[in-house]
Amino acid sequence: MELEDKIGYHFKNKDLLTAALTHSSYANERKSQHITYNERLEFLGDAVLSIVVSDYIFKHCPDLPEGDLTKLRASLVCEKSLFAFAKQINLGSYLLLSKGERNNGGANRPSIVSDAFEALIAAIYIDGGIEAAGRHILNFVVPAIKNFKRKPVKDYKTTLQEIIQKNPGERLDYVLVSESGPDHNKHFVFEVHLNSNVIGRGGGRSKKEAEQQAAREALELMGY
Repeated sequence: MELEDKIGYHFKNKDLLTAALTHSSYANERKSQHITYNERLEFLGDAVLSIVVSDYIFKHCPDLPEGDLTKLRASLVCEKSLFAFAKQINLGSYLLLSKGERNNGGANRPSIVSDAFEALIAAIYIDGGIEAAGRHILNFVVPAIKNFKRKPVKDYKTTLQEIIQKNPGERLDYVLVSESGPDHNKHFVFEVHLNSNVIGRGGGRSKKEAEQQAAREALELMGY
């Protein structure tokens, strides 16, 4: 099948591929034939996609903290990204849809096409194992990661200061809340105050790190 050539994977069990490409509308249109459609495969594919992407970015993005890893993963497994991946192989054109669904543009509907992309992942996983599924996923994900743009932050304290300076009269202060632990393993907790209001709190092994984390929390609460 042409799609197999595009993705570089040839199924031993062709029925799995057919099921991955079959929308529920097509099966409902042919109820008497007991056709298997792709919703259950989509469920499994979502899980396989998440673990493969999580494993890859954990190993290959060592500089990213947990919060940024979560944001990066979310950007890679969301419907918008999956639809973009699916368009690279023109997946919509291979879907089995009811006449009504196809006439209504189902082959180009992001929800339908992205679900089918997840179902295809599951089909490859069942047919060829996690390594085959992983190779398929990373063909799309790795280039997307390279294009991932993080907001340029010089440092959280500087960024927060620049934002507050836009409002004359506002004052930032960093206040040491607690200090604990032996000399070789200290832990500091700081609050950042805007005038008299606490807008962030953070901890770290140095005062500088704790202040940075307090500023980071403040920025997140402010929507930056």
